[in-house]
Amino acid sequence: MPSASTKADATPASADTRLAPGAPGHRRMSLALFAAGLAAFALLYSTQALLPAISAEFGATASAASWTVSAATGALALCVLPLSALSERFGRRTMMTASLTVAVGVSLLVPFAPSLEVLIALRALQGAALAGLPASAMAYLAEEVRPRALVGAIGLFVAGNSIGGMSGRIVTGWVAQMWGWRAGLAAVGLTSLLCALAFRALLPKARHFTPGTLDPRALAATVRTHLSDPLLLRLYGIGALFMTVFGAVYTVIGYRLAEAPFSLPQGVVGSIFLVYLVGTVSSAAAGKLVGRLGRRGALYLAVSTTTAGLLLSLSDSLASVLAGLVLITAGFFAGHAVASSSVSRTARTGRAQASALYQSAYYLGSSAGGTLGAIAFHAGGWAGTVVIGLVAVLGVVSITLYGSHSARVEARRIHPVTA
Repeated sequence: MPSASTKADATPASADTRLAPGAPGHRRMSLALFAAGLAAFALLYSTQALLPAISAEFGATASAASWTVSAATGALALCVLPLSALSERFGRRTMMTASLTVAVGVSLLVPFAPSLEVLIALRALQGAALAGLPASAMAYLAEEVRPRALVGAIGLFVAGNSIGGMSGRIVTGWVAQMWGWRAGLAAVGLTSLLCALAFRALLPKARHFTPGTLDPRALAATVRTHLSDPLLLRLYGIGALFMTVFGAVYTVIGYRLAEAPFSLPQGVVGSIFLVYLVGTVSSAAAGKLVGRLGRRGALYLAVSTTTAGLLLSLSDSLASVLAGLVLITAGFFAGHAVASSSVSRTARTGRAQASALYQSAYYLGSSAGGTLGAIAFHAGGWAGTVVIGLVAVLGVVSITLYGSHSARVEARRIHPVTA
């Protein structure tokens, strides 16, 4: 029996009641999800640009303070799969609203944390709450937007993610420079509250959602199927390792730039995250790269770019460090775009669960990278953090080479060479 989405796809465009550009509700939906993405990622990484100030406040090392980031991304990674399953029962709109409500509520408490331990616990709760947003948003778009308009709608949501992640760091940096890190976090919390209110007021009610039943056994079976697929496992590993590099670099870079020989003020350090705009360009170019070089060729190019950036960042020249960050960011976003887009094409069933598993691996990589990068920085300075990044990059190369070898072996098995 065909699913509701299959029936809708076969419906003539004139009878299709899903949203499309120009249709009533489409602009409201786009603005609502842009606001949600902006709020979510501003909150998720809100402490990253403030780590040196948080260390100074609590007398903590870089590795201890880094847990204010790693706890949030780690909790998100652990909760994204079960919360995506709950959205199948209670609805995408309900799950997204609950997710943002709890996360914003916690954000208003975070600036008053009396200790580093309490701050880390609140950040973990915030990350767990935010886990309900990404998978639910993608499912909402797939159900409520016409197929031809889906790419553009998802693109706008992702743009909200990237702009939120960038602007949250910049806002906290400049506000913290004037009034302290607690004021910086309060500013992000209030901004996210406004975004959450706009999201709830603008988002149209779901018209094509059909509640499902919560069947843990069926979910577990789908997850086992994905985790037994060698190609999906490689893609999850690639996503996690790329994010390990990115998490390590951007968790620690604030410490390096605040110290000699750079000694940059907090606001300027926060503005470094404008480099994220490079990622927007490289993500958009990933499709063309795959068309020209193939998936593995695009991954090798992303790895080479990231490696060059890591090595260049070892210089004591500020211009070289910034150029290195540009290359690292471009390489990471290109590699992430290639890996994440390949997941949906590879999974033949349970695509939502396959994407949720990728997101889990991705944010676990972020959590591991932030923690390991900070530990390495404490032990060996910036060079130690770069070593963590290079080891992760080597892991991506090893996985990709193994995938190429496996593909050749499979091709020979299917089409044996005869004398």
